[in-house]
Amino acid sequence: MTIANILRGKGSQVVSVGPQDDAAAVARTLAQHRIGAVLVRDAQGGVLGILSERDIVRALAGQPEGIGRLQADQLMTRVLHTVSPETPITAALSMVTDRRVRHLPVLDGAGALVGMVSIGDLVKARIAEAEQEASDLRNYVTSGG
Repeated sequence: MTIANILRGKGSQVVSVGPQDDAAAVARTLAQHRIGAVLVRDAQGGVLGILSERDIVRALAGQPEGIGRLQADQLMTRVLHTVSPETPITAALSMVTDRRVRHLPVLDGAGALVGMVSIGDLVKARIAEAEQEASDLRNYVTSGG
């Protein structure tokens, strides 16, 4: 199973914010959409970085007087770990584990953004895949091969 399988079920909508949006606006966007990260994109739609709840908490810990006025481009993570639609789910799971990230933007062969997957999406898909494999094996064994 690949990332494309997840996107077929989930869709390709990606919530994003602008680089000048302040931390409070970003936090409202995260809460409104009940998500853990947004992409930071420029006016042309280019991806500049990713901004997660983790980034906000780290900034808050470093600036306890408040981060409400800091802008997305000051808070975001600039190094993106990405996958393609053809990436196997197991490879994406390894990536989020090894790189300690929770969200992976999905880029096509031309580098265009086509979606984003979370660790939750990956785990859900892998569980479904394992359950299907177990069901197929039970059917094979009970049918006599």
